[in-house]
Amino acid sequence: MNLIRVKAVAWKEFVQIKRDPRSLGLALAIPMFLLVIFGYGLSLDIDHVRTIVWNQDASSELTRNFLLNFKNSKYFKITSYTDNYRDIERQINNGTVLMALIIPKDFSHYIESGKAAPLQLIVDGSDANTATIAMGYVRSVVSTYNLNLLSTTLSAAGLKPRQTIDARSRIWFNMGLTSTWFIVPGVIAMIIMIIAALLTSICIAREWERGTMEQLISTPVKAPELILGKFIPYFTIGFFDLTVGVVMAKFLYGVPFRGSYLLLFIISAFFLTGALSQGIIISVVARTQLMASQLASLTTMIPTVLLSGFIYPIFNMPKFIQAVTYLVPARYYIVVLRDLFLKGNGIETIWDEAILLFLFAFIMLFLAVKKFKKKVV
Repeated sequence: MNLIRVKAVAWKEFVQIKRDPRSLGLALAIPMFLLVIFGYGLSLDIDHVRTIVWNQDASSELTRNFLLNFKNSKYFKITSYTDNYRDIERQINNGTVLMALIIPKDFSHYIESGKAAPLQLIVDGSDANTATIAMGYVRSVVSTYNLNLLSTTLSAAGLKPRQTIDARSRIWFNMGLTSTWFIVPGVIAMIIMIIAALLTSICIAREWERGTMEQLISTPVKAPELILGKFIPYFTIGFFDLTVGVVMAKFLYGVPFRGSYLLLFIISAFFLTGALSQGIIISVVARTQLMASQLASLTTMIPTVLLSGFIYPIFNMPKFIQAVTYLVPARYYIVVLRDLFLKGNGIETIWDEAILLFLFAFIMLFLAVKKFKKKVV
């Protein structure tokens, strides 16, 4: 391999990128845009559940104290009060509220007499996931209220509350259960996979469309040299995007980085090499920029978003789909990113993911060089 020819092809590609502001904007601006959109817009945390209340026992101080548990919670937002089911039905149908809390008129009487007090909860189930989480919040509030009420009752009777189970939870790595800390590392993996494959997928297809590929074929540049020369500029851009992603994750979203930066960049180099090589393979096969960009989006975006564990847990997928996820390289890279960011693990924990990403890079690069032929078909 002649490094002078590789340098010449790489320099040509840098000049081409500089002359095409759209490609440069795609490479530099879109990653930051996606990080902002996903980091701020996509959240798995559900706060301020809009709630309407019909308190039929409003004269009771005990009932008002019970409602304070919902008013003082960040998970609920009581938007209005009503005195009829028609208003509840209208607001839930219109999407004004997600949940209705109905307290019967004998609520305080039941509690004072030591009986189980009925409480009606109406939830909009059109969004099943949100409804399930909201009902879990209500159960938590009610459970806490029952425990406090029991403790107060026993204390008033001169009895000491007996604890049979004292469960104390301790959360590691993400004590606040902030979903942004979970999402942002996945977004970085998605950006690198999609942008890298998309950029390189159009670089060779562009040569075929503009008729400049015939000129390159007529030169002494060999196929591996041409592939490597086109590879270098986009590898540089990919590493720039990775650096921007890590900086934004740490300083904009406050995601801690507890691992080794050296290990991050080494393993990222494997993943980036595989993604860029995959784009080159697509470019060689497609021959047109439109087809290449469509194939790149189809083969990178859908698997990375849906099958990598980025948002949806893999263990919750059907067995057949779980088997398919083993072919998605982003699955392994997301594990590496989350381990390095949140857990601070070293190579002894993520060595198997590192080896698989190295194999992904080697196979894709080998196929890219093998697939490209210096001849006009």
